[in-house]
Amino acid sequence: MAKPYVIGIDMGGTNTAFGIVDARGNVIASDSIKTGKHNNFDNYVDELHEAIMRIIEAADAQGKINGIGIGAPNGNYYTGMIEGAPNLPWPCPIPLAEKITDKFGIHCIVTNDANAAAIGEMTYGAARGMKDFIMITLGTGVGSGIVVNGQLVYGHDGFAGELGHVIMKRNNGRQCGCGRTGCLEAYCSATGVARTAREFLEIRSDESKLRELDADAITSKDVFDAAMAGDKMAKEIFDYTGTILGEALADFAAFSSPEAFVIFGGLAKSGDLIMKPIREAYDKSVLPIFKGKAKIIFSEMKEADAAILGASALGWEVKDND
Repeated sequence: MAKPYVIGIDMGGTNTAFGIVDARGNVIASDSIKTGKHNNFDNYVDELHEAIMRIIEAADAQGKINGIGIGAPNGNYYTGMIEGAPNLPWPCPIPLAEKITDKFGIHCIVTNDANAAAIGEMTYGAARGMKDFIMITLGTGVGSGIVVNGQLVYGHDGFAGELGHVIMKRNNGRQCGCGRTGCLEAYCSATGVARTAREFLEIRSDESKLRELDADAITSKDVFDAAMAGDKMAKEIFDYTGTILGEALADFAAFSSPEAFVIFGGLAKSGDLIMKPIREAYDKSVLPIFKGKAKIIFSEMKEADAAILGASALGWEVKDND
């Protein structure tokens, strides 16, 4: 008899969230621990195991877990390793899938967080039934997951799909956290929006509610709040951000001709403030042969559970856990 549940684990630099998920995408129990609490990775695995076993027992799910999926920074689907993740407190490479499989006695599959989001969207969300789409995650950074013919694109080494690090400005581009300049992430992430706000405040003299704030502490939420209050500069910051992203999506259409682009993450909560300029720039920039073919839509995954759902979708890939 098929086992009815999977475990989804979302490993972030600060917190690790996890939950038990059923085949309909319902998170029936969840919790979290602090990722960086332990200097030793084995101690972290021990605490994670104890915390997950507690919710398994509370949910009467012992022996009913089909598999474990983990979305992790720089998680490699092929090797199950975390490779070169600067925001984690342990030296890389980390044999994550092997350690979790051994500890739980349940097979574990690992990928990076944006790929996990794409798999989750295809399994539970707006991309159900789609075989060709691109997931764009707009958070602290810009991540992506590319699905072609129903399969996630991993490339030969497991790291394909880093669309957040496509260069959008070749000359005098912003420094990106990856070490290069002009990356999409430097403009269209939540931190990119805050950087744009600081630049606009410095080079422009027009009035704005943003001038009432400490420029160095401005966040994308501050910009959103100002825009919703009718602030002209704040609205133009979203126009600038959405235009760059729309131009990027037009380029992405040229190599995979997706049915849809699915936008996910904190900035997606900006609604039409970000979507309107994305669509306008996309329509203006896309090759004529692709015009009118791809939808640009927001994710349908429940925001509070999205990271866990995305990771959990990997758990259904486990064919036989007995």
